[in-house]
Amino acid sequence: MIELFESGAYLVNGEKLIKESPEALNEIKSLTGKETSKEEAKKGTIAYGILEKHNTSDNMDKLKIRFDKLTSHDITFVGIIQTARASGLEKFPMPYVLTNCHNSLCAVGGTINEDDHMFGLTCAKKYGGVYVPPHQAVIHQFAREMLAGCGRMILGSDSHTRYGALGTMAMGEGGPELVKQLLNQTYDINMPGVVGVYLEGAPIKGVGPQDVALAIIGAVFGNGYVKNKVMEFVGPGVSNLSPDFRIGIDVMTTETTCLSSIWRTDDKVKEFFEIHKRPEDYAELNPDDIAYYDGIIKIDLSTIKPMIAMPFHPSNTYTIDELNENLLDILDDVEKKALVSLDGAVEYSLKDKVKNGKFVVEQGIIAGCAGGGFENICAAADILDGKYIGNGAFTLSVYPASMPVYMEIIKNGCAAKIMQTGAVLKTAFCGPCFGAGDTPANNAFSIRHSTRNFPNREGSKLQSGQISSVALMDARSIAATAANHGVLTPATEFDGNFSEYKYFFDKAIYDNRVFDSKGVADPSQEIQFGPNIKDWPKMSALPENLLLKVVSEIHDPVTTTDELIPSGETSSYRSNPLGLAEFALSRKDPEYVGRAKAVQVAQKALEAGKCAGEAVPEVGEVMAIVKKTFTDVCHENLGVGSTIFAVKPGDGSAREQAASCQKVLGGWANIANEYATKRYRSNLINWGMLPFLIEKGELPFKNLDYIFLPGIKAAVEEKKEVIDAYVVKDGALNKFEMRIGELTDEERQIILKGCLINYNRV
Repeated sequence: MIELFESGAYLVNGEKLIKESPEALNEIKSLTGKETSKEEAKKGTIAYGILEKHNTSDNMDKLKIRFDKLTSHDITFVGIIQTARASGLEKFPMPYVLTNCHNSLCAVGGTINEDDHMFGLTCAKKYGGVYVPPHQAVIHQFAREMLAGCGRMILGSDSHTRYGALGTMAMGEGGPELVKQLLNQTYDINMPGVVGVYLEGAPIKGVGPQDVALAIIGAVFGNGYVKNKVMEFVGPGVSNLSPDFRIGIDVMTTETTCLSSIWRTDDKVKEFFEIHKRPEDYAELNPDDIAYYDGIIKIDLSTIKPMIAMPFHPSNTYTIDELNENLLDILDDVEKKALVSLDGAVEYSLKDKVKNGKFVVEQGIIAGCAGGGFENICAAADILDGKYIGNGAFTLSVYPASMPVYMEIIKNGCAAKIMQTGAVLKTAFCGPCFGAGDTPANNAFSIRHSTRNFPNREGSKLQSGQISSVALMDARSIAATAANHGVLTPATEFDGNFSEYKYFFDKAIYDNRVFDSKGVADPSQEIQFGPNIKDWPKMSALPENLLLKVVSEIHDPVTTTDELIPSGETSSYRSNPLGLAEFALSRKDPEYVGRAKAVQVAQKALEAGKCAGEAVPEVGEVMAIVKKTFTDVCHENLGVGSTIFAVKPGDGSAREQAASCQKVLGGWANIANEYATKRYRSNLINWGMLPFLIEKGELPFKNLDYIFLPGIKAAVEEKKEVIDAYVVKDGALNKFEMRIGELTDEERQIILKGCLINYNRV
């Protein structure tokens, strides 16, 4: 089904793969008559050409990227603009689109969500941006329809910023990286590796893009095969997929932990741009005649079967047939894994959903940037045509990804086919993907064509004794299950025919409702603030010496950003840094906030010119031990704060608040064996937090211990590889070592200054 090459490979003439070997270059010469080298062939990828075009440095190993466009949604753009304003923003220097697809319902916190929307509209007018009102489109669908272009690069403050199927290299990052672009700075990365995804064959009837995507995620997530690399989709199989199908695979590449994605383009993509009234944005993209890839994922599309990602991660994949054939064994395994994911906090069961040997689910959702596309909904409508979902516990909700898509399924009759089954059609909204819409009943099981199925991401609250769970599936198999009244069913069992639906894009919907400044700023426009929109609190520069208290210790294999700062109703507070911080780690470690605040009192005392030990007696006791060895440490050269340890933090969302909430509570660092994604590590750095690494094995400290870091400022300035640290315990200092990892000169300055705001403050 899927083959991962153990080494790199050359792609010749877009079709023939030659594995890297001593004979490979001679074989290539005999085929093409051309001599080449590995280094030269690396320049033959589509990714290399796009990165080279957008790199502002003279070094392709150390990239400084300027993007063509930016995009954010309404739980990120307030913080981004507030940060940029504090740093001297006068005008958006590039197209910046502010979409409103996360807090669309305005259902929590009184006026605060709509206040954020009005903030966004007035900022779009003042600084020269684009404002997409609630319910018009989810962020990524609007970008596909209106922003993407072949050979372009787009940066978005959402992790699923992926438009590679349309020839656009797009990246999802934390808000501070967008701030840098707004301030005419650059996105600085090492030249990433490029992994070729070689497609051949064509999908069988009933298989959709989510099935292909889940098969890829299951093959590459655990082994890190594409981590922080670019996935480049090539091979003859690409042309056997429609643009909608490609988009459905592409958006899920985020769950592989890759950096970005890009696809070769063809006449089908050209037609996509023509349909969307933007033919000038098309260009044919192909790798050169000889291109080298750092790895190859080879996929025969005809072998992919309907898939399911069981709780609680998109990589926990099985074919639906495999699950149904080994039902009790697999469900038992998921229940055991849940004991780790949920820390045993609540009772969780799946085997009780087996009725007469069949797995029965309670909810189906087809939604958002992954599921709400035109072809997915039309295929689901064909499967549901003439059926009904029943009047029992099972429910089905469908969220078209944009109003143009919604209007087309009304015009072609697919909306009626879906609604007559008892299913509900809703407006463009990302809520089901992050816990703000269609939260299931306690212990219910939801199947969703959406992006993630982390614990509690569907909206349940462990701290309230609740748990429901999500499995990811394709819209087609969700529809087949709905037609079977909730009995888990692969779409390959559908014995009807899929119709050919032609898509017509009506841009008038956006012309009539979306505010587009056309890049013209209006400095006279007053920004509309709501009472919940707060400025960032003052943040101190890195001190000469640092005392950290470990206030949370997490040993799960992976810690998601949803666990670091929960989604759902907390999203309404993301324009209030201190208000949101109250929710930090609330579902994973409810004691975290109180512990962090308690030690932060010492830092506030130091900033006021007082003694930290008098403010927090425990700190005074610890510093008395420290001063026996480090006699020159005093309140004038000391900082006190908190840190957390997690094995592998930062999987999932790009949300900067996973880091900034720790920062405003007095966090100075994270300690980890590795970081799950580049974007989470970047968020730590941009908020002035030290991204420490420690070797796997028994930790030299434990929760509630104090760690002293002498000369930490000098260590950062001098680019030291190894950081000396001391656990203060039992009246003694016990030395151990940590690393910071590679930092650019700019990143070091951001950490030294205390955060990106301080670095840029005018």
